[in-house]
Amino acid sequence: MNQIAVIIPCYNEAATIAQVVRDFAAALPGAAIVVGDNNSHDETARLAREAGAMVIAEPRQGKGNMLRTLLQSVEAECYLMVDGDATYPAESARQLCDKVLNEGCDMVIGDRLSSTYFTVNQRRFHNTGNRMMRGLVNWMCHSNVQDILTGYRAMSRRFVKNFPLRSTGFEVETEMTVHALEHSFKVDAVPVDYRDRPEGSHSKLSTWGDGLRAIKTALTLFGEHRPLRFFSIIAAVLLLLALVLVTPVLIEYFQTGLVPRFPTLIVSGFIAMLAMMLWVGGVILEVISRNNWKQYELMLMRDRH
Repeated sequence: MNQIAVIIPCYNEAATIAQVVRDFAAALPGAAIVVGDNNSHDETARLAREAGAMVIAEPRQGKGNMLRTLLQSVEAECYLMVDGDATYPAESARQLCDKVLNEGCDMVIGDRLSSTYFTVNQRRFHNTGNRMMRGLVNWMCHSNVQDILTGYRAMSRRFVKNFPLRSTGFEVETEMTVHALEHSFKVDAVPVDYRDRPEGSHSKLSTWGDGLRAIKTALTLFGEHRPLRFFSIIAAVLLLLALVLVTPVLIEYFQTGLVPRFPTLIVSGFIAMLAMMLWVGGVILEVISRNNWKQYELMLMRDRH
């Protein structure tokens, strides 16, 4: 088994992949360098092999699909995930891996946002999206992680082998972070410099499409891990709406003794009933979620031994 495996999911990164492979091989001598080729139409796979990497192909499109295949195919004590676009410095690789191998961390995040990201990255909406996701996840998990969407992170074997990855696309980083925080894995961060893509390299991210998918993933995970809180918020909004609708009807009734707007009264009643049903559903799901969390923790304890 390898002590360190550098896993690099790629789609059409011929302009940079050879440099990335050589840089990380030099930074981590003896580490297995594994490139995931996700249906690239250029010379990514050939150039990666020529640079000394092992290449694993994945026909199902999407970063999540590629990463799932890489994590299932490679055995190591520490997995270093990095993008193949040469935006992350190999000089930080040893520090990230040492925190996993020597300090017992389960996930070490390469934190771009505390370093050079906002000054180097020229895509304004990407900057806004990173801030939004950071705020949403930290509020949801009561945490203080500075970079939720970074593609540069080191992970322990214990985390990787107990992480049920479901995402298919770029929302995988959100799922990883939330899973680690919700199940009390030891998470740390190392500030890393961020470099914009070199000339000839093009981003595959869709600012709006992938951003909305990441937000949807975070909200879905919120509902799964914090169902009572999630459904209580929705129930509170619906109750407020019901109250706004029924208040004029009640005022009119107390003033005249008449209820001329029965449709409004009926609609507000149904909305209030829906709110109560959602809250009760949240209570039931909270009990199930806590039980699942206990079972997962027991599984992790057995895995340690």
